[in-house]
Amino acid sequence: MKNTLLNQQRLVDIAKRNGIDAFVATSPENVTYASGYWALSQWIRRGPQVHVLLPVQNLEASRIIAPTSLLDQFVDQEDVWVRNVSRYGFFHVDRGEDQLGRSDSRLLDLFGQPDEKEAISALVKALQAEGLDKATLAIDELGLMPGHWERLQQQLPDAKLVPAMKLFREIRAVKTSQEIERLRRIATITEQSVDAALQLARPGITELEMARVFHATTVEGDATPVLGCLGFGSRSAMPNVYPSEAELRMGDVIRFDAGGRYRHYRADLARIAVLGEPSKKIRAYHKALHNGVLAAFEAIRPGVQASKVYEVAMDATRRSGIPHYSRSHVGHGIGLDGYDMPDLIPSNDQIIEEGMVMCVETPYYEFGWCGLQVENTVVVRKDGVELLHEEDGDLKVLA
Repeated sequence: MKNTLLNQQRLVDIAKRNGIDAFVATSPENVTYASGYWALSQWIRRGPQVHVLLPVQNLEASRIIAPTSLLDQFVDQEDVWVRNVSRYGFFHVDRGEDQLGRSDSRLLDLFGQPDEKEAISALVKALQAEGLDKATLAIDELGLMPGHWERLQQQLPDAKLVPAMKLFREIRAVKTSQEIERLRRIATITEQSVDAALQLARPGITELEMARVFHATTVEGDATPVLGCLGFGSRSAMPNVYPSEAELRMGDVIRFDAGGRYRHYRADLARIAVLGEPSKKIRAYHKALHNGVLAAFEAIRPGVQASKVYEVAMDATRRSGIPHYSRSHVGHGIGLDGYDMPDLIPSNDQIIEEGMVMCVETPYYEFGWCGLQVENTVVVRKDGVELLHEEDGDLKVLA
């Protein structure tokens, strides 16, 4: 079996622990994770059904169930490792008189398979063919439409259906080496895009003008823009600020909270710059936030509870100069989804494991003044963390 995004051993271990015979992915992130198949329609609108059946004891028998209209992506994406496919739904293409290439021939073969009419029927038939109609099935409930769960229960009366959204998140929490390299790449692209945008900093430039350079640089790195919060001055205190025609002035804070997507994997990075000399308060508060993130880095080790990292980051930030600092979380995992496990929150007793990738952050928003934020991406190694980009989020002073 080729190298996959799927952490196969972790899937098998979690299946054994929970008595699962097969998993079924239905949501966009889980479909891509389980098979390498990026189904366009799923990612751009709600409703389209693509499923991946993963028989735990025989992953070679895994199967993609997809609309006929999306079969071209099955033969045109190098990440796809699942070879079995069931199609459903009508979609017409014509064949020309010229000789077909390898991909066209494969696609024509797929179009020649039986039309299973619709997704749930195709899934039930695939489960029955694998002898899983009386098994314990972990079904990703997130991508199903209303009524689909009930239909599955009705058509598989002897099977035990259990929700799998949280189980898939648990599997995805520990990244494969291929996933880590993609996350490293998009984190680096995002950092470079911020730096390119900040080179334009001068009085009078607008947030929109700077944002265009940020996104253009992301695209030049073969990534896709996703998140682009950018605010100047007091607008930087808006947590989800969208770039506007607001103009930069001397002394303004520039806050980026941004990230693109590279080969399906996400970045989420925050950087703070000031045009001209920062005030003492800006320097002091940013230093406190930076210390909070660095303290979290020191706390993150395999075997440590996520809640402990939260406590360390909050305590360091308060002791370093913001005694009233308050925050619901200080980070989150990242991968195909912008928020993977673990959540760095006070109530999360999840144990941090080697191979987890997370964004560690300490934002501060003060309306009428500015917003400050340090956010970096790290992978957990056996003896600590490794930064997945060059800088650690120190304050940038722009002349």
